[in-house]
Amino acid sequence: MEGVTKEVVRFAVETNFDDFPNKAVHEAKRVFLDSVGCALGGIDVDKGKISVQFARALGGANESTILGVGDKVSSAAAAFANGELINAIDMDSLLFPAHVSPFVIPAPLALGESGRASGRDLIVAIALGHEIATRIGRALQEAPFDEEGKFQLSDVGGFSSAILGGAIGAGKILRLGEERMLHAVGLAGHMTPVPAEVKWRMVAPSSMDKYLSAGWASLTCVTAVLLAEMGYTGDTEVLDGEYGFWKFYCARTWRPDKLLQKLGEEWQFLETSYKPYPCCRLIHGALDCFNEIIEENHLMPEDIERVRALANPLLDAPVWRNAQIATHVDAQFSIPYIFAVAAHRIPNADWQAPDTLKAPRILEFMKKVSFDPHPDYGRTWLQNPKHDLSSVEVVAKGQSFKKEKLWAKGDYSSEEAKMKDGELEAKFRINASKVLRQENIDKAVKAIFELEKMGDISELLAILSSK
Repeated sequence: MEGVTKEVVRFAVETNFDDFPNKAVHEAKRVFLDSVGCALGGIDVDKGKISVQFARALGGANESTILGVGDKVSSAAAAFANGELINAIDMDSLLFPAHVSPFVIPAPLALGESGRASGRDLIVAIALGHEIATRIGRALQEAPFDEEGKFQLSDVGGFSSAILGGAIGAGKILRLGEERMLHAVGLAGHMTPVPAEVKWRMVAPSSMDKYLSAGWASLTCVTAVLLAEMGYTGDTEVLDGEYGFWKFYCARTWRPDKLLQKLGEEWQFLETSYKPYPCCRLIHGALDCFNEIIEENHLMPEDIERVRALANPLLDAPVWRNAQIATHVDAQFSIPYIFAVAAHRIPNADWQAPDTLKAPRILEFMKKVSFDPHPDYGRTWLQNPKHDLSSVEVVAKGQSFKKEKLWAKGDYSSEEAKMKDGELEAKFRINASKVLRQENIDKAVKAIFELEKMGDISELLAILSSK
């Protein structure tokens, strides 16, 4: 299919605030609130600390704010730090098929602050960035199960295609016209990191960049749009033809019809899921089951003999089975570790604290936890791809306790599971309390939920960085 790049760019350039339905505007504010909270929650972990240190080293003009810190650096440096911070504790939202927010929000946020963009401008950039990023990701996505429900592991995959959405959001903030936006998207496409997520999941202990450095992706978005604004040319047909983005991204599947279908009529980013736990989303359904079992039956860690979790077959890889907790990033993916901290009722905010990572009681409990792919996962997925089947068996006090769920708390696919505004606000307040005074937390929540009324988002950045 030809002309895909131009059609996507024309849509982005011509779409304005009044073109969004109210629910899309509201969802953009929700995902922004959640992402900023996650960034503030990431200030104290090593990934966050090092990223802030690196952004300070990059320095540059005092253009844009590092969230929660208050330092002003160049827009590119701030985008780097804020991308890493949003993803630092792995509590940021999910938008099938991948993480999107830490790769999409930081560039328009940084450029928006330096250019004194309005709240409406930022909402449009966030909504368009998420929409385009997830549509491109879905157009590249291979089916994870065959026609019989058997898991088929691809050896190519990643989240870096989200950069194209981030570039569009950032270009929108700079008010690029169609020609320069085409160049910005082309540059972003050619700068996209290789899709290395599959390699990441096969290595344990894990690396700090995980499936993709959100900081590098965000810095790339700033670079692409600023170059395009200055007249640097890019591939204006990057999504088109036999040798388009999908080809050099090494994808086996490219469905541009999925990318373009009802573009501007149906807003796919409304399907955002939110995390109540600071760990890999694939584990959340089983973790919900486990938490319900131990609470309903008043089980303490010493009561439990063993735990067996059954869930997504993708979890049957070294990064999730890892029992060697060297860093806080290992803790985000280790199934045994996550069940151990849950069994001890450790508050979410302390799951990745240094003392928790090395606590003997946690390391000892990890030996009780095992995982296997759920034998019916593929069958239920074929019936409804929105299902995320998980089950848990806990043996304790001479009894066996079992739970099974088709979705996790925070999933968009179930009205029962969806996170309400009040729940997202409560999550934000917990994460922000590490950095902000109560007064500023109150101001930030109000400002974000009324973001369309703000004439200059630098006012919000000041609130988010005042101790």
